This record gives sequence, C-alpha cells and structure tokens, in this order.
Amino acid sequence: MTRLFGTDGVRGESNIALLPELAYKIGRATALYFGKDKAEGCKIIIGRDTRLSGPMFESALAAGICSAGGNVVLTGVIPTPAIAYLSKKFHATAGIVISASHNPYYDNGIKFFGGNGYKLPDKVEDELTEIISDITAGKKLYRAEGKKIGTISRRPDLLRNYIDYVISTCHTRLNGLKIVLDCANGSAYQAMPTVLHELGAEIIVINDNPDGININHDCGSTHLQNLQKEVLYRHADIGIAHDGDADRCLCVDEKGRVLDGDHIILACALYMKKNGQLHNNTVVSTVMANLGFHKALTENGCNVEVTAVGDRYVLENMLKNNYNLGGEQSGHVIFSDFATTGDGLITALQVLAYLKSEKLPASSLLDNMQTYPQLLINVKVKNKTFWQTNPAIQNAIKAATNKLGKEGRILVRPSGTEPLIRVMGEASDQTILRTICENIANIIKIENEKLN
Repeated sequence: MTRLFGTDGVRGESNIALLPELAYKIGRATALYFGKDKAEGCKIIIGRDTRLSGPMFESALAAGICSAGGNVVLTGVIPTPAIAYLSKKFHATAGIVISASHNPYYDNGIKFFGGNGYKLPDKVEDELTEIISDITAGKKLYRAEGKKIGTISRRPDLLRNYIDYVISTCHTRLNGLKIVLDCANGSAYQAMPTVLHELGAEIIVINDNPDGININHDCGSTHLQNLQKEVLYRHADIGIAHDGDADRCLCVDEKGRVLDGDHIILACALYMKKNGQLHNNTVVSTVMANLGFHKALTENGCNVEVTAVGDRYVLENMLKNNYNLGGEQSGHVIFSDFATTGDGLITALQVLAYLKSEKLPASSLLDNMQTYPQLLINVKVKNKTFWQTNPAIQNAIKAATNKLGKEGRILVRPSGTEPLIRVMGEASDQTILRTICENIANIIKIENEKLN
C-alpha cells in the first residue's frame, strides 16, 4: 500500500495532486476511524489558513465527516497550533488543519491532531489510509441516515480562546519594545497583532492583508528581506516573522540580521537553565542544527539530543525523555510546558520575554554562538529515494565527508513535502563548502536524468 501521508499530513498542488474528492474521502475515513465505525457524536474541529483553495477543502472534508455521522466545528482562518490547543481544550475527537505551511498558495495540505492535541502517530495515519483505500474501492462502509447525519457549526469566536491562552504563557509585559511583525499574509494575521498589542508592545504589522494567493509570497519566515529592511527603517528593537500557518517563528535583530531557530532555541535554553526550568539541562534538535549551536550548548553545560528532520520526531524524543524544549533551525520550536506542537506565537513571546527580562538587545541572540557557514542546495528530482542506493551519489558524499573531517559536515536528505533532494553542508571555509555541495548537487542532477 502506497503511503498517503508525508512528514506533515497529506499535501499537494490544489485540484491537481490534492483533489477535493480525496478530501471528502479523508473526512469520511476520519469520522469512521475516530468514531469506531459508527461516528455519531464524533466531534472534529477544522481550521485553515488563507489559501484560495481552503474553503473548497474545508467543505469537502466537512461533507465526508457528516456523511459518516460525525459533527464538524469550523473555526475559519486560524493558526495551526490553535487547532491543537482547541482540540484538547474542548475535548474534540480530533482536529484537522487545512494548510501547506510555508509552501506557495497553489499547494495545500490536510494534517491532523488527536483529541490530546498531538499529531497522529504513523500507525494511525496508515490505518486511515486503509479506510480511504476501502472507500475508493467501493467497499460498503457505514453511512449515516436521517437524524444521524452529522452537523456543521461555525465558530470563528474560538480564535479568541486561543489568543487568550497564548497571552497567558507570557508573564512579562512588552511595553517599550518596538516590534515589526510579518504575518506572511497567513493565518496569524488576526491573532498575533492582537496578542502583541494586548501585551503592550508598539507594533508595525506588514503582510497582514491575505487575498488567497499572496500567502508566503515574498514574505514571512521563508522570505525575510522585506522584514529586515523594515526593522532598519523603523529603528525597531526586533522583527518577528511567521509562516503561512504560524507554527514557525524566525526573528530579525535590531541590526537587520536573521535569527534562526538555532539562535532562538539556544537563547531560550540558556534562560530556562538559568531559572532551573530546562528539564535535564537538555535540548532536542535535528540533524540540521548548526555545529556552532551544539558547541555553544555544550560549553554552557547543556546536552543536545539529535533527531531526524521534522518537528514530530523532535516532539517524540521530548515526550519519551521528559524534555521541555526542542525544535528546528527552520523556526519550529516546541515548548512542551505550554503546547503540544510547534507554536510560532508562543515562541515569539518566549523570545521577547527573555530579552525584556534580561534587558538585552535582540542582537545578543547572535552573540551566543559562532555560526558555521551553512549552504543548502535543493535539487528537483523524479524520485526522492534513488539517491540512497546510487553509487555515484554515495561515493561523492563519502569523499566530501572525508575532505571536511571534523571541521565540517555534509547532510543529504529528501524533502518531506516537495520533490526535492536537499544537499546541506557546513564548514569554516565557504569556498571549499560551495565547491563540495555543488559537486554533489550536480551528480544528483546527472543521475536523476538517467531515471525513466
């Protein structure tokens, strides 16, 4: 059976790779699974970001759920972590988010949270895939009739519940801070300005006018140039950027320099350790974390657990070992004392509270670590697995690893959401690093062209 779910739900180009017909089947399968075949009383909360295709998939999912007797609560546009929070708070059977995160508007996705607020384990996703296959094959499955057909209710007011909770996680007033906020024309465009305003910050908001197609377009956490310019122009203390579904947060310091997830996690780890709040003095990160990040934590008496790329793997390690801080260089940061998933809004508040409490400028986050030059090259491929057994590619990776030795590293991996192989390298010498990475990328391109 082909696996339907990727590293973060089902994702594809709207109405081409990801069809509303599939969304209907996913909704139906969800109600059948969580309702244990007869789904009366099953309650599923659905939220979405600002993409043009969002209402289409919302309607299809809701129809599928109701056809199996499940009840649907539609929140409208709302950050991804809000659905995790609301699913748990209101004892929903499950939560669904319609979003393709940082991808362009023409992509969309469907991802799940259980009633406990956590992302679904692989086993549950596989079981959902089996039910979807049965539906596609025409297998006769339970269908609600008469009064047992599910209901749909619209609850945009639930966003306020989430806003209040996010504010409650910050115990420091932000008066005196001048902040430029980039909402990526995405799902944070209502929530985050409200949060910062009510905490007393002076805010300049950009990219908060979504039109269905401008989500993530030259803005947000994957396109920081305009935020950098605005921070400098406005003489702001810090810039904050979210992605389309607001589970990420990256920052820009008062000098216009980028603060990525490594800088954010390191600063919060040191602050939490100082206050006796960092469980086991340990942080969980992924293989993408900078070498300088590891060295800085070690020098400050902290340990680092390393996982595969993906916030779900970070969280899995955190839960298993009772750690309370982890995340990714991309800006997915998990504070398990406050949230069951990465939350860009909560992350931003933790950074702001740290800076305000310690009376530090945002540039201090860069001073905490020596960042090794890092280069990332994306190679579009027909197949994301062939490189693992391709002799030419593997020999190139081995040769690069030997050449860099202990002063650098090479990491080659497939994207979890796009048809790409990512070649990432770190080394103190940028010229050598570029030569090595480009050589591997070119070999991948050549070997990819040989595929049928």
